[in-house]
Order: sequence, then C-alpha cells, then structure tokens
Amino acid sequence: MLAVQTAHPTRSALRVPAVALALALASPLAWAQTGQHLMVDPAKLNWTAVPSLPPGAQIAVIEGPMSEAVPFTVRLKFPANYRIPPHWHPGVERVTVLSGTFNLGHGEKFDNAGTHPLTTGAVAIMQPKSPHYAWTSGETIVQLHGMGPWGVNYVNPADDPRAK
Repeated sequence: MLAVQTAHPTRSALRVPAVALALALASPLAWAQTGQHLMVDPAKLNWTAVPSLPPGAQIAVIEGPMSEAVPFTVRLKFPANYRIPPHWHPGVERVTVLSGTFNLGHGEKFDNAGTHPLTTGAVAIMQPKSPHYAWTSGETIVQLHGMGPWGVNYVNPADDPRAK
C-alpha cells in the first residue's frame, strides 16, 4: 500500500500569498484614487491633424500622452472614403466604433473585400505587431485606447505620411 503525504500549510505560509494578492488588487485602486475624475464633453474635444496617418484624419486626445508608458484614450475622426494602409502597433490596440462604419482587415496587403464592417458600438482588439488596415465609406469616429508608448509602423514604408 502506498502512503500519500499531504502538506498542510501553516497560517504564516497562507498569509504571504494573501498579502501579495491584496497588494496586487489594491495597486490599481491606489493609482485610480490618486488621480482626478475626468469627464469629457464631446463638443469640447480639440481635434487636430494626425501626422502618423494619411491626410484627412483628425485626433482628439482625451487621456495620455501616447508617447509615455501610461494608459491613453483618443478619438479618431475619419472622412468618407478614407483609407489607412497596412500597419501595426507595438502594443495592443482597442478600438470602439462611436459612429459610422469602420471596415477593418488583417494582413499586409490592402484588400477592400477582405475587411469586416464594424458599425456603431462594435469593438476590435488587435494584438501587438499584427498588420491590419481600414477604410470608411462615410464619416466615422472611433475611440482608441491602449498603453503607451504608442506608434504606427507601416508595412510599406512608402505609405508612411511622415516620410513625405
């Protein structure tokens, strides 16, 4: 007959993981409590051109800055018939469509037929370094949030408007 030993942790051994868990859960709460509430009226957003996207796109930074290792939230406004060439980002990209239709495709080659139409309320989450592209048929506004530092890296460097 085989004897099986079971180890029963002491109270102090149980206390260490419990304390670590409590600290881990409290950290985001402590961070949230040190900042101030942010309430944004969409009519008061400050829209500006987006140097990393083709001409016509506008951005309104709600929370940031995107260049630092902190959470950011921005809105992007695209005119009708706007195209974003294949590109990727260094971090996870989370997009929520606020108005219009954002047609999103995955891959290194732009293909209108290979896109999925995302309408108001739809969400897309793209993993780091995952090439994707998009287009609009009418004016479209999306909200993007993620963690900085942020970047736009074009699959084809000739598509990068910053190089022109």
